[in-house]
Amino acid sequence: MDSLARASAQATIALPRTAYSETTPTPDAQPRLEGSVQADVCILGAGLTGLSTAIELAEAGLSVVVLEAKRIAWGASGRSGGQAIFGFGCDQSKIAAMVGLPESRRLFDWSLEGIRLIHERCAKFDIDCDWRDGHAHVPIKQRQVVELQSWQADLSENYGYDVQWWDQGALRGKLASERYLGALFDPRSGHLNPLRYTQGLARAALALGVRIFEESPVVKLDRGVRPAMKTAHGEVQCNFAVLAGNAYVHGIAPELDSRIMPVGTYIGATEPLGVERARSLISNDMAVADVNWALDYFRLSRDHRLLFGGRASYSTLPPPNLRRTLQRRMTRVFPQLADAKMDTVWGGYVDISMNRAPHWGRLGSNVYFAQGFSGHGIAATGLAGRVIGEAIRGQASRLDAFSRIGHRPFPGGRVFRTPMLVAAMAWFKLRDALF
Repeated sequence: MDSLARASAQATIALPRTAYSETTPTPDAQPRLEGSVQADVCILGAGLTGLSTAIELAEAGLSVVVLEAKRIAWGASGRSGGQAIFGFGCDQSKIAAMVGLPESRRLFDWSLEGIRLIHERCAKFDIDCDWRDGHAHVPIKQRQVVELQSWQADLSENYGYDVQWWDQGALRGKLASERYLGALFDPRSGHLNPLRYTQGLARAALALGVRIFEESPVVKLDRGVRPAMKTAHGEVQCNFAVLAGNAYVHGIAPELDSRIMPVGTYIGATEPLGVERARSLISNDMAVADVNWALDYFRLSRDHRLLFGGRASYSTLPPPNLRRTLQRRMTRVFPQLADAKMDTVWGGYVDISMNRAPHWGRLGSNVYFAQGFSGHGIAATGLAGRVIGEAIRGQASRLDAFSRIGHRPFPGGRVFRTPMLVAAMAWFKLRDALF
């Protein structure tokens, strides 16, 4: 029996049931870490951030080990909404207020590199991730129309990035919903199958010589001149450590834990609608997201389902009657889908920072991290991997630029920060409803 077959026989954890996992072949499992291993770099997390970092470093000739607690793409990387959008999780004006407009412009330009990197890697490593062009932010209230048009002007005047404003009539030619008052459309953003993309990155990393160990949760990080990541069955000693677990890891570096919060987000997939009915909903196959605080987002899949996400949970508790809730939210957008069965529903956690800006940097001289993607991870994770890879190879200017973004811990400490966030989010949801 060869090593991959042995590894597959040892696998005990399945990927979560999603519309992606049901239509994407499951690759052979990788072995569990056993004993002591040496590497130039050890990365915690086999999601988009960790795999992107691994590829960057392996291509530069470094030996890389990736430790994954569950399976490759098990977390947010393999089950997100799949929308790849310019910028970061907060408005660029907020970043400009923190670091100044010239630095904010540089960071924004790098966010566009994150989108280009998806296309480059798909071409280079032959990854079929179902990419589709186009993303629209859509307003429900008149004040949101004003906000989006102001954002459009800021993007053009201060960042040299032009997006299209569609009035309600123009939008109705693309989107069969009367709920929205217009759209801010970007043809360069888009959407993809996140599980296919993440698994494609894993294949590329393995082909480059990266060693990936699944079902190997890190229980301790020993810091020092030569860090060590320890699991229940082994350890990896390395020159550099990278923490890329995001919302699914805590206790390894407590100073990072307080600066992100896990937020539950949920998605449903309808039964296959057929080509004609699916395209009657979104004729140009774009992804769509409204701009409420508790937003809805949706797109079509390759097999002509509507993927509809929303109903975020800030308490980390899954909402009751999730299928019924998503069905209700979907038919509020598309009443014509009242008879469409919500075939599969699932959820997971994204990591948000207090200001929704990316939180990337280093602890000491040889432990690196990237977190706080705040729902904008599809493109930004690839950029994070490249930036961290550059820093480990001695070119830290871009990581230093991200490190200058200030991040405060969530108030309330471990006991009270979740109830305080729930209360704050309740206010924002009320504001969406009333104003």
